[in-house]
Order: sequence, then structure tokens, then C-alpha cells
Amino acid sequence: MSDDISPPQFEIPEGYAALEWRRGFVRQIGPLYRRASNGGYTMGFRVEEHHTNGMTNAHGGMLMSFADMAWGHIVSVETSSYWVTVRLTLDFLSSAHIGDWVEGARRGLVHRR
Repeated sequence: MSDDISPPQFEIPEGYAALEWRRGFVRQIGPLYRRASNGGYTMGFRVEEHHTNGMTNAHGGMLMSFADMAWGHIVSVETSSYWVTVRLTLDFLSSAHIGDWVEGARRGLVHRR
């Protein structure tokens, strides 16, 4: 496997820039993006084939990993402090499919087709 993250196959919403996280676990699940808005940050990713389960929905493990990283990153940037996840509980209300955009912000995770 290459150490490079392949370029996105889908259009990225305006205002988002790719995170330069290229090592470790993020390399496996990226690319991830960030946008500054209203004094805070939002993170996002476009669901690609390597994010999906056998039903071509975004894998629950991907959504949970993204939620953990998005909320933690937002908190650490906004408070200038480090963090560690002690407990993470998610309820899945709908699925995200290949090509959908998933965002994480203080308000939670949302996706758009």
C-alpha cells in the first residue's frame, strides 16, 4: 500500500481544505477535511468505496472513528488543549452511501447526498 492518500474522486464542498494528516490510522481512513466557520471548525469526508461495508453504506466503524476524531479535533483546536476519549456512544439514525458528504461539528454528525 502506498503512503500517499489518493486524490479525492468526488467534489469537496466550498471552504473545506484537506487535513495534512498522512500517518497512522488516518492514512487508512482519509482523506479528511476541515473548514473554519462561525469561530469554530467543522470536519468532513466524502464517502468513498474504502469507507463502506458490504452494503455500500458508510461502515459504522468509519462513522464512529470519524466522530471521535472530529469532535476531539474541534475541542482541542477551540480550547488549545489535548484530549482523550473516555467514552463514545453513537446512535445511527440513517446511513451514508458512496458519494455522500459527512460532517462532524459540535452539533453532531450529519450527511448530505
